[in-house]
Amino acid sequence: MCLNIKKIKTIIVFLFLFFPFALPAQTKYNDFKKVDEAIRKYINSTDNNEIRGVARFIYENFSTETEKLRAIFIWISEKFDYDVENMFILKYYDDTQDVVNEMLANKKGVCMHFAHLFKEIGNTLDIKSYLISGFTKQDGVISSLPHVWCASFADSMWYLIDPTWGSGYVQNNKYVKKLDDNFFNVEPEELVQTHYPYDPLWQFLYYPVSEQEFYEGHTKINKNKPFFNYVDTLIAYENATRWEQLIAINNRIGKNGAKNMLTQNQLENNEKEIEMHKLNRVIDYYNSAVNYYNNGVNALNRFIIYRNNQFNPQKSEIQIRLMIEDVETALLRAQNELQQASTTDKSTLNMINMLQMAVNEANTQVDVQKEFVNTYFDTKPILRKTLFNKYYWMGIPLN
Repeated sequence: MCLNIKKIKTIIVFLFLFFPFALPAQTKYNDFKKVDEAIRKYINSTDNNEIRGVARFIYENFSTETEKLRAIFIWISEKFDYDVENMFILKYYDDTQDVVNEMLANKKGVCMHFAHLFKEIGNTLDIKSYLISGFTKQDGVISSLPHVWCASFADSMWYLIDPTWGSGYVQNNKYVKKLDDNFFNVEPEELVQTHYPYDPLWQFLYYPVSEQEFYEGHTKINKNKPFFNYVDTLIAYENATRWEQLIAINNRIGKNGAKNMLTQNQLENNEKEIEMHKLNRVIDYYNSAVNYYNNGVNALNRFIIYRNNQFNPQKSEIQIRLMIEDVETALLRAQNELQQASTTDKSTLNMINMLQMAVNEANTQVDVQKEFVNTYFDTKPILRKTLFNKYYWMGIPLN
């Protein structure tokens, strides 16, 4: 996402792009020669830009998941250019799918486009893929702009891949398309020298490098540090809700240091999202309480109608008491949900308080009806009908 070019003097505070200087390319993946030739032949034979089309070709022509990842890597690097003209433009997207669609339509993009497209094709092929957000360092200089790369789980192994840095580089404000194998299937110990994820989980290291160490260039693994079981942590992450994930992420970031302004911004954004999820949870509790309350009121009204009909048609004592218990159960559940709905949001809190008052009033009416039922069954059967009407003598109630 961020770009570090010597000729540019302007400081950009927060952008979603990063592109490297030219790095020495190395052909480390001769095992993929046949894969590279096959996918390039496919690229030359069609202008098809649809994800389904390339995913179908990859699925039908490559057997292992690792080969499929390699084919995605080559396809993106060959088909798309880096968008130099718009590399300093900050854009927000309502839907991440819009990022992919924009890349496909324009045939160019910045790092968020490259990474999202890689992830999208990987997931289409049922290869678990994630986006990794963080910042980078080149020639000992920490970038002031964020960057995005990928992690994919293929053939029982995790792969770290940067499809943006692997596609080429920018030089003199011009994009030079040149495949760089150094950014396909990068060893965690190598990538952490230049790429620092906000969440240390995505370092895939049992002894994560701290931000301070990354700044100082001390990225060599130090086994004297506390052991971090990233494997189990990742499993827990995948099984957690988004709200739980965010809390865990911020805890990990805090423990690993948050020196960088980008990291602090990420922490703040996560906190905002956590608060949003908290409020949504409160609203869920409130809506659930409303549902239980309405059920209780409906059950209460049914009982009152039945009482007004002088308990006709006839029911057993157990059945009549169960009618009241149904009301009590629903109102109790409403009360329990409201107790979970703790918030400082004033408008939501006002609705909660109003509903609490309504529940209390309903419970008061339940007590009245319970007292009547108890009196009814404590009265001799021959006199029970008299309880449905009030009798007065000279203004004084007789029952």
